[in-house]
This record gives sequence, structure tokens and C-alpha cells, in this order.
Amino acid sequence: MSTQTAPAPATDTPAEPKLSPVEAIKENSQFLRGKILAELNDPALDHLSEEAKNIIKFHGSYQQEDRDARKKRDKAGVGKAYMFMIRLKLPGGVLTPHQYLEMDRLCEQYANGTLRFTTRQSIQFHGILKGDFRSIIGGINDALVSTLGACGDVNRNVVTCPAPINDPARKQMLELALAVAAHLAPRAGGHAYHEMWVNGEKVAAPAGPKDHGPIYGNTYLPRKFKVGFALPDDNCTDILAQCLGFLCIRGADGKPVGYNLYAGGGQGQSNAKPDTYPLLAQPVCFVEPDEVVAAAEGIIKLFRDHGNRADRKRARLKYVMKDWGVEKFREVFARDYLKTPFRPPVDAPITGLDLHLGWQPQGDGKWFLGLSVENGRVKDEGSFRLRAGLREIVKKVGCGVRVTTQQDVLLCDIAAADKGTVDSLLCEYGVPRPEGLTQVQKWSMACPAIPTCPLAITESERSMPAVVDQLEPILAELGLEKEPISVRMTGCPNGCARPYQSEVGLVGRGGTKYTLYIGGDSFGRRLNSELQDSVPIEQIAPKLKTIFTAFRDERQGGELFGDYCERVGLDRLKAMVGAK
Repeated sequence: MSTQTAPAPATDTPAEPKLSPVEAIKENSQFLRGKILAELNDPALDHLSEEAKNIIKFHGSYQQEDRDARKKRDKAGVGKAYMFMIRLKLPGGVLTPHQYLEMDRLCEQYANGTLRFTTRQSIQFHGILKGDFRSIIGGINDALVSTLGACGDVNRNVVTCPAPINDPARKQMLELALAVAAHLAPRAGGHAYHEMWVNGEKVAAPAGPKDHGPIYGNTYLPRKFKVGFALPDDNCTDILAQCLGFLCIRGADGKPVGYNLYAGGGQGQSNAKPDTYPLLAQPVCFVEPDEVVAAAEGIIKLFRDHGNRADRKRARLKYVMKDWGVEKFREVFARDYLKTPFRPPVDAPITGLDLHLGWQPQGDGKWFLGLSVENGRVKDEGSFRLRAGLREIVKKVGCGVRVTTQQDVLLCDIAAADKGTVDSLLCEYGVPRPEGLTQVQKWSMACPAIPTCPLAITESERSMPAVVDQLEPILAELGLEKEPISVRMTGCPNGCARPYQSEVGLVGRGGTKYTLYIGGDSFGRRLNSELQDSVPIEQIAPKLKTIFTAFRDERQGGELFGDYCERVGLDRLKAMVGAK
């Protein structure tokens, strides 16, 4: 008789993948409380544990270190110089005059003396010490601004056109952005946030249950989620880069009649994982204005239920869309999550993008002024005193402030009689007017990267100005200085400055080398392609000059640079620069 064990029966059902460790951290966090307060209050700790570090993201903060100080501290045998970044949850990028002045005060008192306008219409504070964390986040909330959900595996900041133009579409888009942001905010986690950071009676406790999350559950989303609103003729928020986008459709009278819903966009990728890549959002359906909030909840729940919770590198909605295909995505969304009739998207191509710079009438008798902010950094440096100038303008004329997704700022609701005062203050504080800047300067963006971001493998914000300085005379020499050529740089492949849609993308590869991408679209309608990997920073401008020269000589009519690159093809472009 055989004593061998019979083989197990074959099964076609694959084993469930092991969940990411972050899932357990979220589930055991007591709805985002964790041990954050205990560790912040412990003087023996100079930084947070891995568990607390993951949960504090949901409160709008990342634990970082001063990477400039790392070498000196290593030599001295001293540990890392830990610090925090705090990000605002600021739907539409809107701040009252008082709120902006408070943010300016807080950055001086508790941070590194600068404000950082982000690519998602928010503001970041850098260099916050552990002992000051509660004070600054309390001060932010005292100004009736929140940080809840600015980071973490939830819906992040909702972006929309920042221009305060008196037209029905933009007004409704801002109203819906605020409504979506409020509806998708964590409920039980919101109670924890209120308990931990909010003092006094200025901020009302959040509505909703304290012991469960009606939308997110107790493990929230697989990863972050981004929502944006845009217009077909003004895609200033890069709607196709969003997890969820609402493209406003206007009737013949200019009033909004509904929105094309897009899903599955996203920028990030990982060098070591070929199954990660940037993707553009795909059109899913058409929804009426009063259906937008419910549709947003439906997409969030689809992601909650079907997103990858095992591999955080692929835990984004864009991979659900990519793996399923748009038809299956529509089918599942319409069947299981959409509470209103399914309507196919209407034909409404994206045709333009406005940076909203310079003096512009609002349509209500007042004006706004859009100022270009180099890489979003609001600072005082020598004769260039942007932070002091903005503070003085807001004080003197009482203007509201709106941050753009281009890292710029709009000063709003300015009376015609005050325009001269604003112009004089700009001159006094050495702040350049947009019309005095080159196009490549105005269309450039960079992420913070080193020294604050722990993910950065190259410089970005501190390297981009030199690249722009090299490109400006090249473009002027070729007669291309008026071309709206978008150039974006990031210090790692995560793509925070959306470098995979720009006409020129520079993505950190290590040291002072970058992967050079080419051929995106100024209006955000197309991804670019990798032209050459590991390009030393000093070779970027010469290589681009070769292509710019061919563009000048071979362009057809008013062809844009990205469209030229797409037309002639990647092989031809690679041959121009000697890339393999």
C-alpha cells in the first residue's frame, strides 16, 4: 500500500495577495488617531515611528529631514535632522485676506520663513520642528483653514479654475469643488482631527459618525485620490492628470449644463517597476450638475473596492482603468456605483489653457492680478521680496488670494482705483510683472525635491532656474521666445509637477542626471515620450537647442512645439540628439 500523500486538488482560484503593511496600520489607527500625540509629546523622541509617520499623512503632514544637513551630521556622528512639512486642504486654492496673512505669519514663526504654492492649488510649510507641530497646525485651524486629507489615502485637494471671473461656469465649478471636497472628507477621521488639533470654539466639530467611515470604511482608500474641474477652452488644472475629472459643458447661453466625467489619470511611476507608468484620464460618462457629488462618491467607492491594496506602487485608480479597459470600467461603475441614469460623454475636446496672468477684469467691476511665482516658492531673497510684497499688498488693498495649479497666485477683488497702488508695491518689492517674464519662465514648474523631500534623487526646484536661464537665450536666438513651451522638472519619477504631459519633461535619475521627455502638449491632452535617459543637466539645453532649431525650420503654420515633436516622431528626435 502506498503511503504517499495524495496531491492537493488543483484550483483555478489564485491566492489572495498579501496586503501592504500600511493597510494594517490604517485599520488599527482608531480612525487616524494612532500614537501621534503621544509621540509628539515625548521629548525623548526626535521623530515619529513608522506607524505614526504613516497616519500623520492623513492630517496633512509628512515627516522629512534636512538633507542638506545630512553629511555634516553624519560626520559628527549625529542623527538625522528631522522636521515636518504641513500642507493645507484648500479646495480651489481660495484664501481670504485674513487667512493669507495668517499663513504668512505662521511660516515665519514656525516654519522656514517661506510659503510653497503647490501644483494642486495648496500651500506647504517646510522645516517645522517637532516641538512646534501642534502650535502651527492649531494656528492654521484658528484661521478656519484645515489640513485634514491634504495627504494620505483619501481624496486630496480638489482643484478648479482659480480665475474669479464672473461667469456661471466658473462659479458653479468652484461651488461643486467645495461640495465634493466636503463630501469626501473623512468623517470619523475628522472627529479625531478635531480632537487632536482644534482648540476653542472657532471650528465646528465635523458632522457624521465617530466610529465608522460611511465612504472610506476603516482602511480608507488603497492610495491617494485626486479630483479636478476644468473647461474645454481652459484646461488650467490638467484635468486628464486627475484620478477623477469633471469637464464643464456649457450651453449656447454660456451656462453649465453638465460635466463629462473622466477617470483614471495619474502621473507617477517607479523606475524599477515597468508595470507602472503615467496615464491620461478616460471619458466615462456625462453627469448633470446636481449629480456631480454623488458621481464622485461612486468613483471613490469603486476605487475603494477594486484598487490594489497589496502593491502600493500600483495602488492607483489609473491601473484599475488600465487593467479593466474603459468599457468594463463604465459597466461596473454604471451597474454598482452610479445612482443616476448612465449617459455617454458628449463631444467636447479640450482646446486651450489659460495661465490667468496679468491684470484681468473679473466682470463685476473689480480686477484680479495673476503673478508668476518661480516654482511656487514665496520668499524674500535680496532685492526680490515676494513674500513681503504679497503681504503688504494684501494688507493695503484687502485682496483675496487664490493659488493656481501652475504654482502661481491670483490677487483678487481689487478695485480699479487700487491697481496703481498694487503696481507701485510690486516695483518697490522687486516683484516682476508677468509681461516682463519670458514664456518659458511662465510655463515652467518644478517640485521641491532636495533638501526636504525624502523621495527625491536629484535637485529640482533649486536646479530648474538655471535650466530656464539657459533656455531663454536659445529660444530668443531662434526667434521662439514667444512660444508657450512647457518645461517641467521633478526630482524623482513620482511626477508631482506633472512632467509627463509637458512639452519638455525632466525627471530626476540620480546625481545631476535626468531622464529627458519630449512631445507632450501645452494644453494637457497628450503624454510625452522618453527621448533619452540619464542626461547630465549641463547637456539638457544643448540637446533641446538642436530640436528647437529643427522646429523653427520645419514647423507647419502655427504648429506648437509639442505637436511638431508628435508629427516628426520619436525616432527622428532621438537621431537629432544622438540618443539610442
